[in-house]
Amino acid sequence: MRWLITGAGGMLASDALDRTALTGEPVLALGRGELDVRDRRAVRDFVSAYRPRVVLNCAGWTAVDDAEANEADALAVNGTAVRWLAEACDLVGARLVQVSTDYVFDGAAALPYREDARTGPVNAYGRSKLAGEAAALEHGHYVVRTEWLYGAHGVNFVRTMIRLAGERPTVDVVDDQRGQPTWSADLADYLVRLAQSDLPPGVYHGTSSGETTWCGFAKEIFALLGEDPGRVRPVPSARLSRAAVRPANSVLAHTRWQPIRHWREALHAAWPVLAMSRQRSVA
Repeated sequence: MRWLITGAGGMLASDALDRTALTGEPVLALGRGELDVRDRRAVRDFVSAYRPRVVLNCAGWTAVDDAEANEADALAVNGTAVRWLAEACDLVGARLVQVSTDYVFDGAAALPYREDARTGPVNAYGRSKLAGEAAALEHGHYVVRTEWLYGAHGVNFVRTMIRLAGERPTVDVVDDQRGQPTWSADLADYLVRLAQSDLPPGVYHGTSSGETTWCGFAKEIFALLGEDPGRVRPVPSARLSRAAVRPANSVLAHTRWQPIRHWREALHAAWPVLAMSRQRSVA
């Protein structure tokens, strides 16, 4: 099996590269400078020449608030580019695994969202990712929705909390949004196992099990730091001025395949790597 990973250098792509390397099979990870997924001809020509068996699309516009003022640009990366990848995969018989998001839902449901639940994004980012889902599914490929990703690479909530713990006496964190913090290394493993499986194409939910709020997540991070969780103060979302509306309920159900381990267990397992962020900042 030959693997192609897009979005090289990003948090998820970095972990996906580490995970696919363990298979002992050929793997190539490309960043935007090497393959612009928005370029239909470039995507087709490269995939036709390299002939991967699996494409893990980790490339994407992830700046949720910026997407509100730049929806066309976000759509080009998160939506249209997925169509180019799906078309190219069809030419060589490759599986495309497209990474999507909980933001395709409106967040108004009382229960966790099933894979077949009705979508209804409330922001531009969600709309762009939903367009990518439609493109992948139209061509008979895989969509994996995830959420609240953190990891050792790039900017993310855990690393931000580690930094703020050393800079501020208190930190205000919203407590009216519920979701499933997911370690990017766990998601990378999930993507690889899905690509290797006999499971049919379609939508899957690749998140940790359990649920919490951003505030609850932050308190757990402070506790692992040996800091007082009481320094994390709960605030409503309305207190923070953001361009994009966030879903209040981002909890996803796992009816098609098993969930990843509980979010707290994953955070504790990831902590030795994540804590290095604090050591580097102190040094």
